[in-house]
Amino acid sequence: MMKSLRTFFAALALAFGLATLAPAASAGDPAIDAAIEAGEVGERIDGRLGVIGSGDPSLIRKVQEINNRRAAKYAQVAAETGTTVAEVARITGEKQISKLSRGQWYMDASGTWKQK
Repeated sequence: MMKSLRTFFAALALAFGLATLAPAASAGDPAIDAAIEAGEVGERIDGRLGVIGSGDPSLIRKVQEINNRRAAKYAQVAAETGTTVAEVARITGEKQISKLSRGQWYMDASGTWKQK
């Protein structure tokens, strides 16, 4: 029990560290950042970005590329801390959502898009 708690808190600390590497909702890509500001892309509770509505193919592709990089990082952190990818992703998603600016979009645990 004690080891699993230590592992969980280590994963939590690493996930928070991951979330602070990039500004809230910023993907480091000007097109994605503009789409976030326009309400076309939002953060999801599972630590990934999501396209709100249909989105054009180039936007969808960029979101997928970012999500692939995030998933690889979550897998690395999970392996290093002995937790699951889902735990790392959710903790990071919660942190990213908490850093969103007013008016930006996020998807909650029920799969509903909401505006902060």
